[in-house]
Parts: sequence; structure tokens; C-alpha cells
Amino acid sequence: MTDTPTRPPAHPGAAPHPGPADVLLARLGRLRACVALLVEGQSADDPTAGDPMRGLYLPDETVRFLLRRPRLNGPDPGPGPEDGPQDGPQDGPDAERDTEATQDARPEREPEAGPEPGPDAPGQPPRAPAASGDRLDALAGRLGLTELDTAFLLIALAPDIDRTFEPLYGYLNDDVSRRRASIGLALDLCGLPAEHPTARARFHPSAPLTALGLLTVEDPERPLLSRALRVPDRVVGHLLGDDTPDPSLAGHLPAAPLPAPDDGTGFIDRLAGRLAPGRITYLREQREGDGPAYVAAAVHAAGTRALYYTGPAEGVPDVLREARLAGHALAVPGLPDPPHAMLRALTTQTDVAVLVTDRRPYDAEWCRDDPLVLELPRPRSATHHAWSAAIGAPDAGPGFDLAATVAPYHLGGEQITRAARAAREMAGFDGGPLTAGHLRRAAQQQSASGLERHARRIRPDVSWTDLVLPEKPLTQLHELALRARHRDLVLGDWRLSAGGGRGRGVLGLFAGDSGTGKTLSAEVVAAELGLDLYVIQLSSVVDKYVGETEKNLERIFTEADRTDAVLLFDEADSVFGKRSAVTSSNDRYANMESSYLLQRLESFSGIALLTTNLRANVDEAFTRRLDLVIDFPFPDRPQRLALWQHSLTHVPHTDGIELTPLSEAFELAGGAIRSAVVTAAYLAAGRGDKVTAADLLEGARREYRKAGRLVPGEGSW
Repeated sequence: MTDTPTRPPAHPGAAPHPGPADVLLARLGRLRACVALLVEGQSADDPTAGDPMRGLYLPDETVRFLLRRPRLNGPDPGPGPEDGPQDGPQDGPDAERDTEATQDARPEREPEAGPEPGPDAPGQPPRAPAASGDRLDALAGRLGLTELDTAFLLIALAPDIDRTFEPLYGYLNDDVSRRRASIGLALDLCGLPAEHPTARARFHPSAPLTALGLLTVEDPERPLLSRALRVPDRVVGHLLGDDTPDPSLAGHLPAAPLPAPDDGTGFIDRLAGRLAPGRITYLREQREGDGPAYVAAAVHAAGTRALYYTGPAEGVPDVLREARLAGHALAVPGLPDPPHAMLRALTTQTDVAVLVTDRRPYDAEWCRDDPLVLELPRPRSATHHAWSAAIGAPDAGPGFDLAATVAPYHLGGEQITRAARAAREMAGFDGGPLTAGHLRRAAQQQSASGLERHARRIRPDVSWTDLVLPEKPLTQLHELALRARHRDLVLGDWRLSAGGGRGRGVLGLFAGDSGTGKTLSAEVVAAELGLDLYVIQLSSVVDKYVGETEKNLERIFTEADRTDAVLLFDEADSVFGKRSAVTSSNDRYANMESSYLLQRLESFSGIALLTTNLRANVDEAFTRRLDLVIDFPFPDRPQRLALWQHSLTHVPHTDGIELTPLSEAFELAGGAIRSAVVTAAYLAAGRGDKVTAADLLEGARREYRKAGRLVPGEGSW
């Protein structure tokens, strides 16, 4: 056997501090003395003690010896200084058959209070003195194991640490092929009678050793006394000082997330006070991913640690055993679907504090023993503290404002950690300091959602300089972005929410003629906030079957609530139209859709923008629920000139093009002007030349013809 390393001395000449393996080996040394005495007593009159084939067959003399031999439970010198209360001979039918030898072998103490192995108690598993590295005593103290449980556990794990116990156990089992301790052998080594009901009950499936996963009783088809005892490898490793988790849990134990900031309500401290063995708490999240951060904060406040388990229900026994060995709480961030099996497995244990987090409301049908169900507080606006902790102290670029950059995002603790790591890696790849762009791209990666099934995703690539608008709508657009960035502060921390279950959404309506910049403005707002823009596809929303349209819209709103994104309902009057008098069943169901949308917008917590060419077609009840209604006027001549100039910014064109006549002669909106410039660019590209005034004129004329309008001055320009 190789030597077990010990902790090096603190200074030369100091005695080494024994580690867990050293303490366990010392225990096994005392156990070996007990085994030797039992072997000596059992082989004293055995005629086949020296037979090398002993245990493989039964000759006649062995059978006669077994018939003559009294019940032997190991030599017992009588109660020692550590023994519990003594009992007299037991009454009952067996009392008359008790011989003097069996009376001497019967223990004179209750099994629960029996001593552990000790050098002064031959035939009894000796009790080791307490040591700072004694993990067996520490485990017994945490789990409430009796001294007899500890002795049984030590006897069962001995062959896993010292191979020389295997042949000894094989001899004592009268079967060289059974080289592990059996229940009968464990009772013999502890000097306990095989028929003692209390001692036998320590191996029952509901007894602590087996119920807590510390001991496995094998061979259920055999008689009880000959069933083998096995200690799981993970338990043996822990007692030896190895804290590597069970291999079956690989990939299911994520790192602890960053703690949530103090919400100022004392919720975290109250939750920390509930971290007691056997208590299970169900935390319903307001936003997916917030639960683990609150758990981390509560665990930190309680001065302990937690295991975070994301695996299936089948792994619950293993992870509970892992939590018991480490003395940690157990956190389950998100239940599987269906959650019944996992919750039932968690609520049946009584020795580990469990915290379950999930977005779904708790259902009493999930398990029989209800946990304590709590609603997590709404996240505070100051989530930049979590971002700051995740990012650390990076080399940030000039003008980098962390609080303003992360304000639009509502990521959970683990998502923040991953986004911060990705942002640092992006900055390292670019070879420069961390910028707001790196952080926004990383946050957008964590906000991927299922909205693409119902919407067209746009990664904004525009800015405020791409907008040519009058001052009033431009100011309102800036205000819209401001509302989206500070809604948690104003509606949450400052308690200006209207109540009634209303969300913290930001809703805006863009009204104006086609081509006046409504969709482009929505993209600019999304770019300002660092969010993706999702244009809702009406073909995937509207359904001819009754109730299906509402279901599709509910999926969109639910997904948008958990995703950092901007929703754009283009041509919104087709969905948010006015309710009318009911003259047919079609009117009734159309009104139901509008009524549903009115209710759903009340509880929406995301950012939604609606565009319409006809503001009068939108139900007035919707406009009351909107934060801003922005009118996009048709551009006048100065604005049209600015639009022509802006559209030609990146287009190679001949010098001296006069754009004023175009802006005066053609009353075109911004979208039409851009289309005219695109037409001119294709004409120039076909010639292999730059864009000329004639190309722009032709593009403008084509836009007039598409609209069915009379082309001004055609043939004279």
C-alpha cells in the first residue's frame, strides 16, 4: 500500500498535521485488530482452518463443527468506559437455550450507544479520537449518524482502502469469493447478536446509512445476514479527502452565479434564514435567470455554499448525496418539464436545504408535500452592479458608460457573467479596450429567443445621423429611447407604476404616410438601445380559426417579455383596428381580438412600436395605453433636399449635381427618394460610370410613374 500524503509541517521540526486519509487509515488499523481477534476466535476449534480450499466446499467434519458451534458474535470483554447502559439477559424462549458462551458474547449495551472501534475493546470496532481531519466524525455529526452507524460504515469501506481486508472478510464469511463485509460479519465485529432487532434495523432501506446514500446493501435475494455491504466510491473518496464530484453529475453542476444586489427589502436576509436542513423553498422568478442570483446572495448571506444542479430527476439522489458530503445547500435553477418527479424526489429528503427557482407558478399537483412558495422581487434598475462585478476592472475605451450601456438589458446572473466574458474576449480579439459595442454584441447573443418563428429579425446598422426628420418627431424619438432605458428606475424604484398588474413596457405609435421614415426610426431606436428589432409578420399571426390569432399573439408577447428586443408591428391597424358594432359573428370575433390586445398590452413589460399609415384606423383605447404617439409629416422642400443629399452620401456621383430642382419638382417621401437614388445607382453601375443628374431625374420620374402620378415637366427637363 502506498503512503498517504500528509499536510507538511508549519515549520521545521513540527509534527505533520494528519489529513483525512491518515485519520481513516488509523481507524482501519484499529479495525484490523478486531478482525484478527474475530478470526482467532472463529478458527480456534475449526478443523478446516488450515485448508486452502476452505469456503469452496463443506466436508463432513465442517458440518459437524457448525452444528456444535454456539452462536458467536465476537469476543466481548464486557462494558468499557465508553459503553452505554447495561442490560441483563433477555427474556423469551431463547433465554433457556442460552449457554454460558453465548451469554459472554452478547453485548451489554444498546446498539445505538455502542462504542466505536477502540484498542482497549477487543472484538469491538474501536472508536478513534476526534481529529481535525476526521471526515467520518464530521459527516456523522452533520447527518446525525449514531456511533453504530459509523462503525458499520467503517467496516464496509475497509476493503476499498486496504486490500488485505478482502481475504480476511472472505474467511469470516466462510466463502472466499465473498470478500466484502456482510451484515452478519458487521454485527459480529460489533459484538452484537444477529437477532437483535434494533441492530438489524440499521440496514433497513429507510435507515440513515442507506436512505442517505452512504451504504448499499446488495444481494437482496440472499438471507439478510449474508447480504454484502458496499460503500459508494464517491463516499469513500470524500472520506479520504477527495472533493471531486460524482462522475454521473458531470455537466450538471454549473458554477455559482454572481449574487443579486441587495434589493433593500430584506428579502435576501429572510431567505438566508430559511437555509436549514430539510427545508425546500420554491422561488418564482419575475424574469427568467434572476432566481440563481438571488439564491447565490442568500447562500452568501448565510455563510454557506450551494450546489447548482441542472440535470434530470434521475440524478437527484446523487446530487443530494453530494450536498450531504460537502455540507452544502442544493439549488435547482429551473425545473424540467414535467416537474413532478424532481420535486417529489426533493421534498422527500429531510437533511438538505433546497432552493428551487422557476418562471412557472407553482402547481399543487406537482408534489404532495408543498414547499414554501415565494415570489422573487422585481429586479432593481441598478443591475449595473452585477455587470460591474462580472466585468471587473477592464481597460475601457474613452467615454464608456457602463450604467447607460447595460440599462436596456434584463439578463439574469449567469447570462451577465457569460456576456461579460464574451465582451472581454471580443475586446481582446480586436486588440483594443472594452467598448459599449463589445458589451452590446455580447448581450445580444444572450438574448436569442424564439421570436424568429413569428417575426423577422433585424440587426440594426443605422444611427441618428441616418434620420432626416423635423425637430419635434426627432425629439420624441430620443425621449422614447430614454423611457426604454430608465423604465425600471421610474416605474419600479420610484413606484410610478399604475398597479393593477401592469407591466413596465414602453409602447409607441408611429403614424404617417408611407416612406416618411417610420420603420427606419424604429431601427434607429433599437440601435440606440443596443437591441435587436423584430418585425412581426402578420402572416404568422393572423389565423382564420377562432382564437388562434390570440394564441399566436400571446406567444409573441410572452417571448418578448423574456427577451431584450424591440417589437415592431408594421401596418399595425390591421391588428389594432377599431372595434365596431356587432352585426355579424365576424364582427364579434374581430372585437375579441382587439379586446385581448388591449388587455395584453397592459401587462407587457417589453418595448413595442406600432406603425400605421392611417392613424384614424387605430382604436382610441390603444392610444390611451401608448407612451408616445409620434407623427411623421410628409417632408417639405428643405427636408426633401436634405434627403437627396443624405442618400448620395456614399454613392459616387459627378461633381456639381444640382439637387434643388429635384427637391422642388418632385414631392417624394424619404423612402421614395431612396428608391430613386437606388435606380440611378444601377443605371450608373451598368455604364461603369458615376451617378449623374440625368440618372437621378430618371429615378425620380420612375417613382412618380409607380405611384400613378403625372410626371412634372416630362420631356422638357
